Amino acid sequence: MKILLVGNYAPDRQESMLRYATLLREGLEHAGHEVEYVAPRQVLNYSGRPASGIWKWIGYVDKYLLHPAELARAARKADVVHVCDHSNAVYVPASPRKPFVVTCHDLLAVRGAMGEETDCPASFAGRQLQKSILSGLRRAHAVACVSGATLRDAQRLMSGYAGELVVAPNSLNYPYRKLDAQVVRERLAQISALDGKREFVLNVGSNLRRKNRETALDALASIAGSWSGVFVFAGQPLSDELRARAERLGISDRIVEVPKPANELLEALYNGALALLFPSRFEGFGWPVIEAQACACAVICSTVEPMREVAGGGAILCEPDDHQAFGRAILELSQQPRRREALVRAGLGNALRYDRAVMIERFVSLYDRVAGRA
Repeated sequence: MKILLVGNYAPDRQESMLRYATLLREGLEHAGHEVEYVAPRQVLNYSGRPASGIWKWIGYVDKYLLHPAELARAARKADVVHVCDHSNAVYVPASPRKPFVVTCHDLLAVRGAMGEETDCPASFAGRQLQKSILSGLRRAHAVACVSGATLRDAQRLMSGYAGELVVAPNSLNYPYRKLDAQVVRERLAQISALDGKREFVLNVGSNLRRKNRETALDALASIAGSWSGVFVFAGQPLSDELRARAERLGISDRIVEVPKPANELLEALYNGALALLFPSRFEGFGWPVIEAQACACAVICSTVEPMREVAGGGAILCEPDDHQAFGRAILELSQQPRRREALVRAGLGNALRYDRAVMIERFVSLYDRVAGRA
């Protein structure tokens, strides 16, 4: 089968979506399919400036005025066109000549544009863009949602949709696994603030409000006098506001930042951590949950969906704004090794559900169905 994957505009810096497209491409090629990848080229923004200010609008020209013609040419040779990120659903033609599949990672921005509380407010232009995205989803032959929670949002917001709505959970985008203790120590040695003896809790993500790093800091502050460990924030460096919050809470000396770690280092962090603390308020899937579980790391996450769904019983669940509950969970895992071991075993078993081959098999079956109806 010839599959055209539609990826994201590089200057938008949507790293998780770029990883997802790579995951699909490698998985489909490994399964023996012919895959072409196309993404908006940096024509006007040839230097790749980040999408802010005037460069955001210049990027719109690259993406929405120049790219569709190139996409149409590439689509002629494909059996199925797969748009890897729902934010690019605007590329689905009004009358598609080839079957289009779109992966819907979440509908948080669409919901925010409609006035719903998702920590994703929208400007006037943003509201128009989200309307176009929702219209594009309706034109697709199939929409594959990464979680049951996202599927339920799609069913509600796309009432009367004539195509196929399915759940196609993400798989691990890197072969995270449990490592030998010596390997973990060697990899973590590059982080001078981690001495190998002090416990640490890990948070992976960004400073977006919905990621709720404020609660992570408050949780540490609530147990600072009874737990001697440190908190590692991996991914986006803390904002000035979050650093100021840590200073006010008196925990600045208990914070370690690891900006954008490579997969090997992140794998070691998961392996070495007492737990992953993931207090996110809103998610479409929540990759760090299964990444941690695959590395035999205990997980403490929000009660809200889809975290409960994705964790599959292998996590301690807390209300997203209950920092004291998150703090108590850290103490519980630190003081009760058997409790932590049971959680790790449950997580390792749950992570097996997110195998790449299973994800690719689901998509190939979906491609076959939509190709037969196009």
